[in-house]
Amino acid sequence: MRLKPLPRTLLLSLIVVLATPGLTPSLNAANPIPNDFKIAGFALGCQAYTFNRFTVFEAIEKTDQAGGRIIEFFPGQRLSKEEPTIKWDHNSPAEVVAKVKAKLDQHRIKAVNYGVVGISKDEAEARKVFEFAKTMGLYAVTTESLDALDTIEKLVREYDIKVAYHEHAKNPGNPNYKIWDPVYLAGMLKGRDMRIGACADTGHWASSGLQPVKCLRILKGRIISTHLKERATIGSHLPDQVFGTGVSDISQCLQELKRQGFEGNISLEYENNWDHSVPDVAQCIGFVRGWGSSRK
Repeated sequence: MRLKPLPRTLLLSLIVVLATPGLTPSLNAANPIPNDFKIAGFALGCQAYTFNRFTVFEAIEKTDQAGGRIIEFFPGQRLSKEEPTIKWDHNSPAEVVAKVKAKLDQHRIKAVNYGVVGISKDEAEARKVFEFAKTMGLYAVTTESLDALDTIEKLVREYDIKVAYHEHAKNPGNPNYKIWDPVYLAGMLKGRDMRIGACADTGHWASSGLQPVKCLRILKGRIISTHLKERATIGSHLPDQVFGTGVSDISQCLQELKRQGFEGNISLEYENNWDHSVPDVAQCIGFVRGWGSSRK
């Protein structure tokens, strides 16, 4: 049977969609995270802030000890015990970048994300963050800089690096802080390049009185990365809980992410037992590993 050629108008429409930044399904386009760094199908590891009382080098070591395979850095952490006055961020010189890369290679940990970092509306300043992400081979950058959305959209198209908007908990004392609400964020991102999305923080959602699984569904198609946290009760703040002992319904969150075809990083940002959190983090990673095994 001979197939009829596509109508010229339809063919032109397809060409426009495929050639126009922001219209392509580009969530999986930039720096995909290799399967070697995945656990139970997810790129799983730590947000270095979990170990903010330690150095960058120690955060990498502790992520490895806990069984994580990826790390998300944050700006301003001390580099190492040997060089405690050196701070790690997107302004770090090439020799410091080389040291961090060597440490990552030593522990077979992949850096995939960086934030929460402010991104300036000034393109030259914002470009420094994207150049750093490019140098480190990052999957994404995490920010809360909604005022720089136009600049960010321009640069995600240029660099093909994703940007995830993080949300802290609802703050009754600051009614102008609205990014905690996934409905608000979804509205702000409507029509924007698909490489701009959300860093789904399940703990802050729970602290804001929201059900994390419902929030994930609201942001379907826009979830770039996650800060996976467990809360004791909906509406409560710190401390964090080991997965499976709270109300964030981590199993259902993982199931929803899997259903959505999520390919980003899951960063465990564990804000409890600060000086001795590796065993707790290891239990959380073990929970995800066990969840994956139960579905084989």
